[in-house]
Amino acid sequence: MFGERFQRKYALTEKGADNIRRGTVWTVIVNLVVIASMGILSLLMTGYMNTLTEGEQLPGSVTFLILVIVFLALSLYTHLQQYGTTYGLVYGEVKTLRLGIAERLRKLPLGYFGRRDLADLTETIMGDVNRLEHVWSHCLSYLYGSYISTAIIAVVMLIYNWTMAIACLWGVPVAFALLFGSRKLAKRNSEITKAAGIQVSDGIQETLENVREIRATNREDVFLDSLYKKIDHHEATMKSGELSTGIFVNSASVIMRLGVATTILTGAGMILSGQIDFMTLFMFLMAITRIYAPFDQALALIAELFMSEVSSERLMEIYDTETAEGEELFEPDGHDIVFEDVSFAYDGEQVLDGVSFTAKEGEVTALVGPSGSGKSTCARLAARLWDVGEGKIRVGGVDISSVDPEVLLTDYSMVFQDVVLFDDTVMENIRLGRHGASDEEVMAAANAANCDEFVRKLPDGYATPIGENGARLSGGERQRISIARALLKDAPIVLLDEATASLDVENETKVQEALSRLLAGKTVLVIAHRMRTVEAADKIVVLSEGKVAEEGTPAELLEKEDGIFRHMTELQSASAGWSI
Repeated sequence: MFGERFQRKYALTEKGADNIRRGTVWTVIVNLVVIASMGILSLLMTGYMNTLTEGEQLPGSVTFLILVIVFLALSLYTHLQQYGTTYGLVYGEVKTLRLGIAERLRKLPLGYFGRRDLADLTETIMGDVNRLEHVWSHCLSYLYGSYISTAIIAVVMLIYNWTMAIACLWGVPVAFALLFGSRKLAKRNSEITKAAGIQVSDGIQETLENVREIRATNREDVFLDSLYKKIDHHEATMKSGELSTGIFVNSASVIMRLGVATTILTGAGMILSGQIDFMTLFMFLMAITRIYAPFDQALALIAELFMSEVSSERLMEIYDTETAEGEELFEPDGHDIVFEDVSFAYDGEQVLDGVSFTAKEGEVTALVGPSGSGKSTCARLAARLWDVGEGKIRVGGVDISSVDPEVLLTDYSMVFQDVVLFDDTVMENIRLGRHGASDEEVMAAANAANCDEFVRKLPDGYATPIGENGARLSGGERQRISIARALLKDAPIVLLDEATASLDVENETKVQEALSRLLAGKTVLVIAHRMRTVEAADKIVVLSEGKVAEEGTPAELLEKEDGIFRHMTELQSASAGWSI
């Protein structure tokens, strides 16, 4: 009943499926206990009718009192068990799911996040999980429990009087058949509504992130009008989806309720013909009230269940994405980075094609070339943030594709062009480079990265919060904090992707001097557009259209009359404001 297919359909773990099973069992027991209470009422009514018609004495009140007490105690116990299994255990499953998603995302390659829209991914983690949480706690156990308990009751009713049983129950399968017939429509409406909601989130995020540019260009009205249209479209899709679902749910409920009418008509006819007595009709009427009660809610739950399948599919897409796995042991013989005929494609577009070069330990290797030539891609592949399509990358003779990315990255310090800072203090943002570093070590790294002079001017110095992604700092200050973080880590391999792009000439010179002193003996891979950034490099690899076009020392490459590097240097020298 709760096999692998069921788990995947509702994004459940094995333990979560077991919780649903337990909740279903207790829901069945609760429904049967409630229907049994109708037996107590039936005994009372039968005794009363016998008193009226035959003059028999009513059973003792003590007997009924005992039965009522037993029923109440049993009902309390079973309801508590049902609540604990359908809510308490399920909420624990939600915690497990969220932790599982976080763990899965941690192991996914960086390329996955480049393909996924941020608002879409956030909606999956938050909105889809919330929807599934409600399905697990309010729908599955209740619905399956209603199925089983109704089947049990139906069998008993059919054995007792099959004609009356059919008159009572015919509407249930017809109603559910109608709902299941609308399954594809409900799923489609859910997909449309979800897509419209993501568009709204995208619009809000885009507007907030670019509020300065929007105001500077007097485009507030254009952006707000676009956002209003997205919100109106989302509202329209929600109304349309809920209306179509509501029509089917209410139609199914009406059909099911017709069973009351057919029960009365059939029962009345059978009473007149002498086939049953009034108490039999009375018992069937009481039974169908208890059968229809859970199914009234179940009809709405099924509609929600159909829509939840979209959330489950989106969630399972994360789990279906291949993770970057590898050995937990990384023992390289030195830290030379060797590219061996490496090729890489992104979204079907070839970015690197047969790239081979070596970045030696103790040297600074610079990657230069026009925009889109594959420089930043090489840096990310070198750290296994992405996996190569073809070829191999070795560090100290070890194929990095065989090493767990987290283990591999302990030997890397990285400073990329897009700086990521957290809404915390300067001290803690730098300390992220090495957990447990002392304040003195943090400040030493900050001083080496030329951060100390501007940090001292902040209201609380190193204890000053810098805002979301360093919003209270300038671009150059944010870049220097990122460099300080990398220096604090003191890893044997350093990747610098346009690390000095946001610095003025004076600060760039100071940081270059600090890097020259503190990175001695390390394997350094530098990506830069400014030629003065790579003047002191030990080796330059020139990339063009995803291939290695030139390779050598700066002096060697400058001697090539028709060389790309020489041409780039001459163009930059001729125009100080032009960057390569």
